Amino acid sequence: MTDDSRDAAQHGASHPDRRDGRVRPFRFQKVLNGIVRGLLVTPGICRLVGRGLVTLYVVGRRSGKQYTIPMAYVRHQNALLLGSGFAWGKNLRTGQPLELRYMGRRRTADVQVLTSETEVVAHYAVIARRNPGFAHINKIGFDTDGDPNADDLRAAWAAGARVFLLTLR
Repeated sequence: MTDDSRDAAQHGASHPDRRDGRVRPFRFQKVLNGIVRGLLVTPGICRLVGRGLVTLYVVGRRSGKQYTIPMAYVRHQNALLLGSGFAWGKNLRTGQPLELRYMGRRRTADVQVLTSETEVVAHYAVIARRNPGFAHINKIGFDTDGDPNADDLRAAWAAGARVFLLTLR
């Protein structure tokens, strides 16, 4: 799918704060990420904080630089399910192992990257239902039945959202 067709698909998103469909980092994102990374390696605290967060060690495809990224996850079908619309996600590839810190321990996971509209919309809905913070950050509203808004889910995909299924080794 081209960027133009993704842009066209995003129009009509229902969330009132959705401008161009893209997720925006918080003003103090770097500071917040640094604090969370510290908590995720602190003995004792890491098991508490790590119940919903992992640290990913992502290597840039072109630069070779390692990025340390704290991410929320939900357990889904014997894997960790994560979603992101940020550019770093393009560095993950299906079949390439990924190093991460899970529950205080450095681990390796097998990666499956999902990018099709059907897969991203379905899995973003799973994450949004289980993690309201994820829904808020990604500008995903809920309908009167409490389900994630389908237009908002499609808009997230149209803006470049990807889903990552991580299977711990």
